[in-house]
Amino acid sequence: MNSKYQPGGEYLMKVVRQSAIGAFLDAGTGNTSDDILLHLAQQTASVEVGDVVPVSLYLDPQKRLAASMRLATLKEGEVGRMPVINVTKQGAFVSIGAERGVFLPFSEMRGRVMRGQTVWVKLYRDKTGRQAVTMKVEEELKAMSKPAAGARVGQEVTGWVYNDLDDGWLLFTEEGYIAFLHKDEAGGGMLKMGEEVKGRIAFIRPDGRINISRRPQKETAMGEDAEKIIGYLKGRQGRMPYGDATPPDIVREKFQLSKAAFKRALGRLLKEGTIRQEDGWTVLVAESGAEE
Repeated sequence: MNSKYQPGGEYLMKVVRQSAIGAFLDAGTGNTSDDILLHLAQQTASVEVGDVVPVSLYLDPQKRLAASMRLATLKEGEVGRMPVINVTKQGAFVSIGAERGVFLPFSEMRGRVMRGQTVWVKLYRDKTGRQAVTMKVEEELKAMSKPAAGARVGQEVTGWVYNDLDDGWLLFTEEGYIAFLHKDEAGGGMLKMGEEVKGRIAFIRPDGRINISRRPQKETAMGEDAEKIIGYLKGRQGRMPYGDATPPDIVREKFQLSKAAFKRALGRLLKEGTIRQEDGWTVLVAESGAEE
């Protein structure tokens, strides 16, 4: 293989001859058998002998260098959101806009990916010189990010998940902010890597990052949470052994609410006289005579 030209690289190359299947590009060796085929199927515009055209190189099924006029939209060292086009036993392949997909090893994944999923990746060359991508992009996105100095609490933002933590997810927003979404603020369900998330800014941190929430504003959320508790009580004949002292993990399991949201909703219902608490039990007043 001519060391001057490598698969995955992009070059300006001269058309030296044409054939029925495409054009041949000068490989610079002085040997016409080394010329690189630019197949008709890989031409995005017609070419003539003498033209100098930008191409990306890849290995064809016979491991020969071949050329395409479809250039990558992601360059080496860059980070971007790219679609997964195939998943195999060895890893996955991600499209970067060029003729061939680029390998994503299992060791470079965040979780597992599926075909059709769009994920954050960085393009690099592995130890063998082959192009590959990694989903471990925390440092790169940190360097690309900017502080949310001009943002305000309550502002709507859109971001895409790039890391899954024990208690939530990290996202990179279209404004360039790094955002944290706690699992209690996600509105239920698990998020996938690369998933688009719309939420509102709940807190602007001193370091310029933001915390976001997919839950409604507090007053609206409190009403919805209160309805959830009432529904649960009605399903238990108006009584439940849960209240202010219930551990957070049980609250989350039974009501899919944070302990703080649960206590706010209980407080509202108590204030309205909808419930009462006695001996560690919460009782729906309208059905206070009902048995457990």
